[in-house]
Amino acid sequence: MEKCRELVQESFELAAKLCFGDVLGPLKKLGFRDYGKQAMDVSTREKRVSRISASICCNAYCDWKAGGNGDGDLAKIDMQAGLGMSISMANPPLCIDAATFTLQNKCKETVWPGILAGSGKPLLMNGGLRLNTGESATIEAPKGWSGRFWPRTGCTFDQSGKGTCLTGDCGNKLNCGGAGGAPPVSLAEFTLDSPNDFYDVSLVDGYNLPVSIFPSGGKGQCKSVACRTDLNLNCPADLQVKNNSSVVACKSACMQLNTPEYCCTGEFGGPNTCKPTNYSKIFKSSCPDAYSYAYDDLTSTFTCAGANYMISFC
Repeated sequence: MEKCRELVQESFELAAKLCFGDVLGPLKKLGFRDYGKQAMDVSTREKRVSRISASICCNAYCDWKAGGNGDGDLAKIDMQAGLGMSISMANPPLCIDAATFTLQNKCKETVWPGILAGSGKPLLMNGGLRLNTGESATIEAPKGWSGRFWPRTGCTFDQSGKGTCLTGDCGNKLNCGGAGGAPPVSLAEFTLDSPNDFYDVSLVDGYNLPVSIFPSGGKGQCKSVACRTDLNLNCPADLQVKNNSSVVACKSACMQLNTPEYCCTGEFGGPNTCKPTNYSKIFKSSCPDAYSYAYDDLTSTFTCAGANYMISFC
């Protein structure tokens, strides 16, 4: 990003070409709040942007766009039009978006979504954000991205982003930064472009809030995965997680009992020996399309191609 800063400082023309579509996006991140408006008025008449310089800025932009700093507004900015003006189509940028994720909070309470990327994949939004009731956030994911989203509830953070959550906590911080959510927690899981997209809602790690996935604009099966039932109301007594007598989450049987039968390990470590249990059947009845145990693949994994996805909490 520092190299990109230098390039922007060197030339108004370069800034205009790189950022013509939405100049106040990365320029705002770089501290040039007033510079972008000036750059819009600069002629782009003849000066050519070198492929090397353009690639440096493109890669810096990719890092910024994937990681962000938890600012939902900045995550919505799209500069593809501007980049297309400056980078030769014979040497296209590597930061091609595969999908847009829209996180929507339909709950009556504030939700703090957590995000964990797969191994070697970029972290989106620094791993966490806040959504008040009725709010949504749009996040761009690069081609080949994989990872998971989950809701955190009952969180309290200070101005530095340190704090705790009653459910789904990820190392006592707002931006999870590569840490996963502490179970029990509901998961929305994705693997993009493999070669199709694979996605699911998983309750294998337990449950804390209803989570649903709604694909749009894709080709193929592209089935919506709706889990709107509040499983906390039907959670078996021995799996309940309570806060002041209220059930806030429901543990998986594996988490509570930790035996091979419920964890699908040892002699039960395969699809032929690991079968639904009385506990997993309760999860399945509440959310029929969700994973209820480790080998619940046939009714719980879905595919699509070229889609965007809405992840709805509640």
